[in-house]
Amino acid sequence: MRNNILKILSLLLVFAFSSCEEVETLNENPNEPSNVSSSVVLTSGMRTVVNSSVNQAYLLGNNAAQLTAKTLRTEIDVYNWNAFPSVWEDMYTGLTNIIEAERLAKANGNEQMEGVAVVMKSWAFSVLTNAYGDIPYSEAISGVLNDNFTPAYDAQSDIYNGANGLLAELERAVTLLNGSGTIEGDILLRNDAAQWVKFANSLRLRLLMHLSNKQDVSGEIAALASADLLSSNDDNVALTYTGNFPNEYPLIPLKIGDFDAVALGTSAYTVMTGYNDPRLARYARPDNDDYSNVAATNFSGAINGSESNSACPKNGSRLGTAYYDYPGQVSAAALGIDRAEGVLMSYAEVEFLLAEAALKGYTTANIEDHYKAGIAASMTYHQVDVVPFGYTDFEDYYNNSGVAYDEGMDIWEQKWLALYFHGLESYFEVRRWLAESNEDFSQIRFLSPTCENVNNDKMPVRFLYPGEEQSLNTDNYQIAVDNLGGENSFNAKMWLVDF
Repeated sequence: MRNNILKILSLLLVFAFSSCEEVETLNENPNEPSNVSSSVVLTSGMRTVVNSSVNQAYLLGNNAAQLTAKTLRTEIDVYNWNAFPSVWEDMYTGLTNIIEAERLAKANGNEQMEGVAVVMKSWAFSVLTNAYGDIPYSEAISGVLNDNFTPAYDAQSDIYNGANGLLAELERAVTLLNGSGTIEGDILLRNDAAQWVKFANSLRLRLLMHLSNKQDVSGEIAALASADLLSSNDDNVALTYTGNFPNEYPLIPLKIGDFDAVALGTSAYTVMTGYNDPRLARYARPDNDDYSNVAATNFSGAINGSESNSACPKNGSRLGTAYYDYPGQVSAAALGIDRAEGVLMSYAEVEFLLAEAALKGYTTANIEDHYKAGIAASMTYHQVDVVPFGYTDFEDYYNNSGVAYDEGMDIWEQKWLALYFHGLESYFEVRRWLAESNEDFSQIRFLSPTCENVNNDKMPVRFLYPGEEQSLNTDNYQIAVDNLGGENSFNAKMWLVDF
């Protein structure tokens, strides 16, 4: 009897263990791997933040910088700003995957893959801190691994200059990218480590120029001027969209009425018609969509903030064919030009940064050489046709349009035009230039206070923190607000522009 009982118990134990194994096997989905590679999460994170950047350019950056104007829902134009929570949410959502890609690459000893993730992480965090000021940085995206769902806000000065800040991280990324490993899942720069080194250095140059009014950056910029930087349009950091979901240009699915809520701005229209600038036919559509005659007189500009004021014309030319397909009207393909890309940084921008560096005495380079190269790069990128605008080639345009270099303001003006659809960078730069000009619009010849603005002709200097931060991360949110002077205000100067 005892032996029989023992045999039965043994059989039951064997059955129990085998049943558990079978249940675990049944619970495994063969179509969804339990371990995800760094390349998969990197691709997902890249797409999220680039798509967000395109939407930011269309809804916020271009309009705040007066390159375009909203004709409906004009809060951005009239300076009645809020948190613009999609910027915060999309960037941190994308960072979740990018930081996980960094962690996986590091665990696998793949230095180049880790370097790519560090550069992308730095770019996304730079957008967030430039938009909001102090933000969760060193403790961000640590909820699952470190059980921290209320991350502290880092001071913006530390985010830029700290031992693990943006500038230091970008330097580290260059070292990693020159190391061992391979890159996979890179939808921006074709898995090319050398291209990522150029992006890392160029992004450092951008951030140092943002810092140039806060601290002495002359030595660092001088060193970067001879480093590997974006050196042609082939180096542009941009996502080329295939036209099929999920890799479709984000504005294409919009309804016509929603897309038409943004038009060419009168500030850009005025500058471009003054030079008879052929980019006009790429940035906008001719009125009545008549491509048989694309002279500058066949375009128009909407004044920012014009929705409710009849004294401020709100009708402007529709945005260019590269950005949207109107049924039954001329398309980008019909004109032989490419669909717009999701641009994070361009060669044209780098040339204007180098021109400004030379102007400020950080380098001994020829100012006009870089300035001219920046304009040429922008025109080439947008595939302009100079002939309908009365020029034989770029040299003819440069020498006879009035755009040739004469003074430092020229750099700002042409860089402003070249930053069309560059995410929020056009706004960040206009904000910097206004800060350098004592917040006086009259000192920037191509800008003016927007029509019917509600902020005493002052451009807001930041986005508000999202309301969810106040309710879900209360203590850290309050510390950040206290550092702004006690109010989550769009006029509260963050460290970067407080000089």
